[in-house]
Amino acid sequence: MMQNRFSWGLQILIALILGQTLFFKFGGAPESIYIFETLGVEPWGRYAAATIESIAVVLLLLPRWNVFGAFLAGCSMIGAIAAHLGKLGIVVADDGGLLFGLALVVLFCSALLLFLRRRLVMDLLGRLPNP
Repeated sequence: MMQNRFSWGLQILIALILGQTLFFKFGGAPESIYIFETLGVEPWGRYAAATIESIAVVLLLLPRWNVFGAFLAGCSMIGAIAAHLGKLGIVVADDGGLLFGLALVVLFCSALLLFLRRRLVMDLLGRLPNP
């Protein structure tokens, strides 16, 4: 019971962090445009990232699909962290490293959620056809 509440807390935290960035990405906030221009993928990269993160948020809040949301969020954050460690730098537009820190939090929480829900993950993987 306690683990289930903790898992839901993680799901909500991830969804809140990702969800609050969607307004900026879809809305074309100057910071988002700067980030994706620096990466050379503006505007399609911004829209793609926002769409992927939107799907992750929805999946995180659906009981049988939350592990897919955690996986999608984690993969998205691996890309974000790689961008920060590469072209962007840890501090972007004088944010003090906030975006980088939030990406680390989402990645950690996603990995922890996948670990806590590992039985569901293994059950889903067990249903895959063998080649």
